Amino acid sequence: MRGVVMHAPGDVRVEQRDDPKIVEPTDAVIRMSASCVCGSDLWPYRGTDGLPAPTPMGHEYAGIVEEVGADVRTIRPGQFVIGSFFASDNTCEICRAGYQSACVHRQPVRGAQAQYQRVPLADGTLVATPEVPDADLVPDYLAASDVLGTGWFGATAAQAGPGKTVAVVGDGAVGLLAVLAARQLGAERIIAMSRHEPRQKLALEFGATDIVTERGEEGVARIKELTNGLGAHSVIEAVGTQQSMAQALGSTRPGGHVGYVGVSHDVALDGRALFYSHVHLHGGPAPVRQYLPQLIKLIGDRTIEPGKVFDLEVPLEQAAEGYKAMDERRAIKTLLRV
Repeated sequence: MRGVVMHAPGDVRVEQRDDPKIVEPTDAVIRMSASCVCGSDLWPYRGTDGLPAPTPMGHEYAGIVEEVGADVRTIRPGQFVIGSFFASDNTCEICRAGYQSACVHRQPVRGAQAQYQRVPLADGTLVATPEVPDADLVPDYLAASDVLGTGWFGATAAQAGPGKTVAVVGDGAVGLLAVLAARQLGAERIIAMSRHEPRQKLALEFGATDIVTERGEEGVARIKELTNGLGAHSVIEAVGTQQSMAQALGSTRPGGHVGYVGVSHDVALDGRALFYSHVHLHGGPAPVRQYLPQLIKLIGDRTIEPGKVFDLEVPLEQAAEGYKAMDERRAIKTLLRV
């Protein structure tokens, strides 16, 4: 099969890779309907994360089940399925508490920017749609595999809801879909922090009520100005840098909640400042599996259209251009048509 391999920072190639096979009796192999590039893929692309060897890329997936292992009971060939970037058994005590991304048997799913994908722990990881969807819904379902589920977790962790003012730090796909999630959860006011006009427009379409272009201390001051000097009730941090975390904490009122879902890179917290802030912090790798049944229903009913974050589509063979466009901020998120 053909698949994306990153050889070094900035060096993305589409190469011949071995077809995935059933390894464990709990595995499934799916034929990808589409794949995509994630903002977190840009960390190694830019050299921020180490890349010790050529690495198959991609962790977002949706497609048709081709084959299942002997112990798989709830998933069958021919179904259209979506799964998370962590495989989970969905039965352990941690999974039952809603944190499948910390499952005691979790396994990372990698190499999904390809024609086929092996998924471990298929019964616990994959969720099937009621029927094979129309082609126009595929991007929406693919978004549920990570960025929608992650944005939803960020909004939930920040306790976005009725009567709340929510601020979103980060205007990538996760931040934009956190706006959508906050709106679906009933937030009264949603402030999107963005300097880029196309992203601002999509944030407004997804439900933002205000746009703040300032960053850092100026951004914090602007949020305070919009909230009678108090700060937002709920803040979603969707970047993962020192500046974005500081901005999120500074924008939150005493007693408020920060949901952090940006993959942390050299973020350090001032313990004394945190102590006196009275701000709640909750986040980490999103337990996407928890939300998939609900998200699948919202997408199938056409209540939400998260696939709008894909503003660039290229064939799988042109994956390098998809990475480059996102790195240069010419695209929010690239869909790779398999």
